[in-house]
Amino acid sequence: MDPIGEKQIRASFVNCSKGEAGRINLPREMGELPWGDLDFLGWRDQGAPDRSYLVVPRADGLTGVTLRVPQGVRRSFTKTTVCSVCLTGHPGSGVSLLAARRAGASGREGNTVGAYFCADLACSLYVRGKKRSQLAARYEETLPVEERIARMMRNLDEFLEKVTAGASAARRR
Repeated sequence: MDPIGEKQIRASFVNCSKGEAGRINLPREMGELPWGDLDFLGWRDQGAPDRSYLVVPRADGLTGVTLRVPQGVRRSFTKTTVCSVCLTGHPGSGVSLLAARRAGASGREGNTVGAYFCADLACSLYVRGKKRSQLAARYEETLPVEERIARMMRNLDEFLEKVTAGASAARRR
């Protein structure tokens, strides 16, 4: 992924208002990110731990979504969970259920889409082996890294299609 700036990031959000996008806390270490190893930018809000953000380069430009940890979700600290995007297994709370408000009218009515993500949103680094899960017994894949990256991006694209589905249909009319 090529480095992106604050203005591009804030303009990319599809499921919040421009005012909300302007108030998002960007990652503090933006200049130190391993851009060459990232397929998308994902971060947790350090000021509000129940909020996370994704900015994904797609064929039609950047797509940013705001995410929240749903209230009342019980987390097991003893079970293994798997990220639905990169398929990395994590112990305990290494995976979080994150919900994105749908874009457009559907989202304004309170409709959301959820998925299980690596809690630190470092899927790109796990897929490349640059970061390791704390899982004691790891499952080792035989797929080449390029195919794992392609699978991860397909999974992420499917999630984003669900988030933007209503807004996309409204724009085509």
